[in-house]
Amino acid sequence: MDNQKNIKLSKEDFEFVQLDEDIKDEKFQGEAIGFFKDAMIRFRKNKASIVAAWVIVIIILMAIFGPSMNKYTYRQQHIEWALLPPRVKGLEKLGIFDGTKVMEVKKENLDGKYKDCVVKILEENEKEYNGVKVPMVTAKINVYKLKGADDVYFWLGTDSIGRDMWTRLWRGSRVSLMIGIFAVLINMFIGVVYGSISGYYGGWVDMIMQRIIEIIGGIPSLVLIILFVMYLGSGIIPFILAMVMTGWIGMSRMIRAQFYKYKGQEYVLASRTMGAKDRTLIFRHILPNAIGPIITQATLAVPGAIFTESFLSYLGLGIGAPEPSIGVLLAEGQKVLLDYPHLTLFPAIIISVLMLSFNLFGNGLRDAFDPTLRGQE
Repeated sequence: MDNQKNIKLSKEDFEFVQLDEDIKDEKFQGEAIGFFKDAMIRFRKNKASIVAAWVIVIIILMAIFGPSMNKYTYRQQHIEWALLPPRVKGLEKLGIFDGTKVMEVKKENLDGKYKDCVVKILEENEKEYNGVKVPMVTAKINVYKLKGADDVYFWLGTDSIGRDMWTRLWRGSRVSLMIGIFAVLINMFIGVVYGSISGYYGGWVDMIMQRIIEIIGGIPSLVLIILFVMYLGSGIIPFILAMVMTGWIGMSRMIRAQFYKYKGQEYVLASRTMGAKDRTLIFRHILPNAIGPIITQATLAVPGAIFTESFLSYLGLGIGAPEPSIGVLLAEGQKVLLDYPHLTLFPAIIISVLMLSFNLFGNGLRDAFDPTLRGQE
């Protein structure tokens, strides 16, 4: 203690900082971001989902306007022009979509039936018929000229009774999309209402409603849809109703889980204490928290509905003639798959692209609306 010296400091050794300025809290430079805005920011960073969304939009626009882009209707028949290959004006000069088909014909017919129709001879060979060798030629034949349709253009060819495949493809895409989207919307409405009531009230109400779901869900959905379609007949509306029979169960269970998660939150309890009615609590305080999962599940359900329609139509239990759908076109095309693969190729491409795009789009929405990822890059 004796060794310590007292240090004396004078006022001149100090000076005031910001003596003439008011010190205030600085404002936040950033803008507050809500849940949905944050979700959209994250969704836009998912390039695959953005591309998938644009592909879906393009296919929907083509399904709406595609059938009216040429002069043919989806049911107009031209028997004399049956099974024509694709032909597009302008592209035929490049050797693609030129209305030609590789065929094996008798050499003697080159100066007869196929005169002026041969574009290129690819191979000459012989085949034995009843012990006699017949000279054969594998040649590229202009089928349009062969059938007297020099000035006719069917962009995707024609089917077995001469109907334009371009028109039928996009008309069929429209029908399949209509069935898928409307079935999902109805399922979403029923599922949200049913799940909200079950999850909000709980207790014996929830127990009874869940036992009803177990009874309905115990019946194989595919069998139920097939029986429903067979009873009501083919058509768009019966098919949608058939898919609604059990399609809402998954949505209702998800909504029920969301209500059990949020109905005990403090802000909900506070609103109930203040006298808020059940309707207000359900639609203003609890249900908005489930919007993200609802949108995600509905989006991911669309390709499943389209695939179910296509599968049943392929089996002959879907849309009745002459109304096309993707499944109907696939069923018709597989009958002549080896000789005319283009009748199956184009519907297969459309349904494959739709399945992939909707799944990528739905996965992007699921990640965007995931609350655990909020604020992350």
